[in-house]
Amino acid sequence: MKPDSGITATAQGTPETVALSGQVERLTYVDAQSGFTVAQVRMEKAEAPATVAGDLMGPAIGTLLHMDGYWVQHPRFGRQFRVVRFEARVPATRQGIEKYLGSGLIEGLGPGFAERIVEKFGEQTLDILEHQIERLREVSGIGAKRLERIRKAWGDQKHIRDVMLFLQSHGIGTALAGRIIRRYGRQTMAVVQVDPYRLAGEMDGIGFLTADRIAAQMGFDAQCAQRIQAGILYVLQELTAEGHVYYPYTDLVLKCQTMLKTDHEPVVRAMATLAAERRLVIEDPDADARGFQPNHKSVYLAYHYAGETFIARQLRLLTGSPLLRPQVDAERALVWVQRQLKVELVEQQRLAVAMALKKKVLVITGGPGTGKTTIIQAITRLYQQLRATVLLAAPTGRAAKRISETTGRTAKTLHRLLEYSPMQGSFQRNEKKPLDCELLIVDESSMIDTLLMHHLLKAVPLHATVILVGDVNQLPSVGPGNVLKDIIASNTVPVVTLDKIFRQAQNSRIVVNAHRINAGKMPLLEHTVEEDGNDFYFIEQSDADKILEIILQLTAERIPRRFGLDPVDDIQALTPMHRGTLGAENLNRQLQRTLNPQQVYVTRGEQRFQIEDKVMQIRNNYDKEIFNGDIGRISAIDAQAKTLGVRFDERTVSYEFAELGDLVLAYAVSIHKAQGSEFPAVVIPVTTQHYVLLQRNLIYTGITRARRLVVLVGTKQAMAMAIKNNSPQRRYTQLDRRLSFGA
Repeated sequence: MKPDSGITATAQGTPETVALSGQVERLTYVDAQSGFTVAQVRMEKAEAPATVAGDLMGPAIGTLLHMDGYWVQHPRFGRQFRVVRFEARVPATRQGIEKYLGSGLIEGLGPGFAERIVEKFGEQTLDILEHQIERLREVSGIGAKRLERIRKAWGDQKHIRDVMLFLQSHGIGTALAGRIIRRYGRQTMAVVQVDPYRLAGEMDGIGFLTADRIAAQMGFDAQCAQRIQAGILYVLQELTAEGHVYYPYTDLVLKCQTMLKTDHEPVVRAMATLAAERRLVIEDPDADARGFQPNHKSVYLAYHYAGETFIARQLRLLTGSPLLRPQVDAERALVWVQRQLKVELVEQQRLAVAMALKKKVLVITGGPGTGKTTIIQAITRLYQQLRATVLLAAPTGRAAKRISETTGRTAKTLHRLLEYSPMQGSFQRNEKKPLDCELLIVDESSMIDTLLMHHLLKAVPLHATVILVGDVNQLPSVGPGNVLKDIIASNTVPVVTLDKIFRQAQNSRIVVNAHRINAGKMPLLEHTVEEDGNDFYFIEQSDADKILEIILQLTAERIPRRFGLDPVDDIQALTPMHRGTLGAENLNRQLQRTLNPQQVYVTRGEQRFQIEDKVMQIRNNYDKEIFNGDIGRISAIDAQAKTLGVRFDERTVSYEFAELGDLVLAYAVSIHKAQGSEFPAVVIPVTTQHYVLLQRNLIYTGITRARRLVVLVGTKQAMAMAIKNNSPQRRYTQLDRRLSFGA
């Protein structure tokens, strides 16, 4: 039976930490990956063993444990001791030693041999193993081969014990110590003693701050070269998380000085060393006078530099490559496809379709209601008629599903299209195994970051046509870069901009107001959800607590009653922030209590999952075929099997409790996280509490996620601030310059 592995069924306060010592009698459960263990431990003079649980790394039967932790009452398994820290020691009594050696810990020694050895050497047994192991030949049945197996296994166990004690003595927790040992094996002490900062670059989940704490515990000088080099890489990685592909040299040096509390010269020297080792790239674009900007030296992480330069080079190669198919009469093709689709294309749409037949690379951009989907249908139908191989894709599962529904053709996420392998950590489609297509259409292209575009273009054959479709006025990609905007700004790739709102879309205030906001105008606002004939509403309120109350009422009662929408499946709260009263975390807690009060639940950290909860997958999982951004409902919780079922559309996916880090509640999500998705109705707080993030493209992206209804709750002042702010935080990229000047 699998235990919680750190996931408890009720919320816990901060318990009192106590010390406990005893000998391991039985292992109930050991997770080989995490080291999480449930064991029965016998304390001296105790009538029955105690259940202890924690990252104990599966100690051998008979091991003496000295533990710090706290007692909890598990709702299913009763009283348990949760281990925070521990030290493992070998036993001292004859009985303990016999259990220890016969536990299977040492290859070549079973209970029978353990009994014989202890009978021969008594309480001196472990000392014999340590210093005179050859004497085991005195025991009946132990020959030369078995002795060598025992010698090796005993040495391995001693090494693990010594390394664990060494790491723990330097403030490294048990679980982290176990991961480090599994990664480096017998090299662990050498790696950590010589350069603990290697851990930050080579182990997932261990960043600079953790490595820096370990180094400080070990007495490393805060001004040493390893620390400053690792700190520079850390600062650059943090900046890429803000969307930057590179950062200006002078500004980066200042940031590193501040973070590392050091002087200018050590940072400059460390940066030069990292550049010489090709771990980062320092580029001076002013070497090319065509793009001269004073003091414009740029610093890249090496793989981001490779990604940006490759995108520019490959797009130039694609645009310069010849079309392999015969020339098509565009006018005749337009007449044919309009008859097939029973539509009449407007001038911009006709231009887009004609250019798709003539150009190797094309960008089609436009807001809601401007006919992007119709163009995708028309181009796809024409290429099918030409017997060309067509592939459709999008960055997210929801966006790919939407293209499939509108075109009737299979569309894939970019990761699936490129056959990403989690086991190998790489894409299987590349220049050696390119995509089999003559036309590739990628929707929601504003969401593609630099690294993903790099991998996509590696897999596109030079004979193919690539069409990028997206709304350049939406938020840029979550990852570093601003690829679609930079391609358009370079003026090196043909672009068709759709700005005509179709007649049927003109009846939608959502569409009309999206275009007004994009043009810097205040939206047309209504003040009551109960009015007829509208799909866009604004409720004025400045107090954050009252805004929260209104959002709860709208979601639970007012919108379902007025529009017949399901409060969980159809209504999505979107917010600019994660923290605060109106951030996604608090909105999720409050909406969960309001919409789905339940008694059956499981908790992971501070997050509580209940039957029928709305949840979102936050990582691509190719084994389960569930992807980042997919939204589902919890359909089952099995406390005995330690599994949870989530219903995604018509399919139920099983999660072990240990996998719940892949899920978050999704009654409310950030506007960034909602990119590529559409919902029947969205409710968005717009308040000066979010002033740091009040930007035109954020509000625009939020309202364009809705198909049938938008309700904004907040102040006109906050709305005006957002619409006025058309200068979102700058992202440092040079893709447009590289495309323009061939750099």
